[in-house]
Amino acid sequence: MIFFDKNYYSADFFFKNKFGKKVYKISIDAGFTCPNRDGSISSSGCIFCSPRGSGDFCSSTALSITNQISEGIKKIHAKNTNGLLLPYFQAFTNTYAPVDTLRAMYEEAISYPGAVGVAIATRPDCLSDDVIELLSDLSQRTYVQVELGLQTIHDDIAFFINRGYDLKSFEYNYYRLRKLNVHIVIHQIIGLPGETIDDYKFFIRYISAIKADGIKIQMLHIMKDTLLEQYHIKNPVHCMSINQYIDTVSELLTIIEPGIVIHRLTGDAPWKTLIEPQWSTDKKRILNGIQAKLKLSLNNK
Repeated sequence: MIFFDKNYYSADFFFKNKFGKKVYKISIDAGFTCPNRDGSISSSGCIFCSPRGSGDFCSSTALSITNQISEGIKKIHAKNTNGLLLPYFQAFTNTYAPVDTLRAMYEEAISYPGAVGVAIATRPDCLSDDVIELLSDLSQRTYVQVELGLQTIHDDIAFFINRGYDLKSFEYNYYRLRKLNVHIVIHQIIGLPGETIDDYKFFIRYISAIKADGIKIQMLHIMKDTLLEQYHIKNPVHCMSINQYIDTVSELLTIIEPGIVIHRLTGDAPWKTLIEPQWSTDKKRILNGIQAKLKLSLNNK
């Protein structure tokens, strides 16, 4: 099946079909922390997580939510031709605050002109009853996307990356979310030490079985000032070549449930803090390579 010019169910196709226009995500750093950072679970965070909690491309936390969205719009001004906006609470854990604080920030975001809803990156173990109630209320009024950083379904690998929760915890809270009218996106990392192509395929079959709405796939980044950097110095982590990554992701796309939206096929890391893989900065080459590989596979069938 062809989705516009893609051989997979892209987020671009999903949003244009749902809202009638292209939708641009605007990253926000709301100034939250994480139970894996503040000592509740750990003080060090996941080993791959940057000092900004994966919010390296967000605006300053000194700015209000409204002003961060405005700044984000300026960054995409050249390509934003009458598109709509999806404010994206990206940095750290964005349900890890008093519910009144969360409500005020979410409401400010969805009130921005042109906003179609809100996207919220969080942990499955940070979905308390009052947060679930808040998300339920929001989802009855606007589009709500909740992103869960699962990364791996193997508890031994999760322990190694210091994720801080097990698969049972994920499943319990995933199914609580599933009862709401929210779009659930699950993150997967390709290249975690100890995992193979069979593990990546198992992950894809797992999220297909639990009927996830979407997935974000990216390679493992080794970045400066992370625990992974310290580990890499003593135990060099083998990173895939760009062609290996393209081959791997292309193969995964052939087995994923067709109704799952592909929100990301590669990841971004600031080149100034990126150690490996350096090829990951060539996003266009990666995406074009995956598309070419998928077309070739279809032509050979």
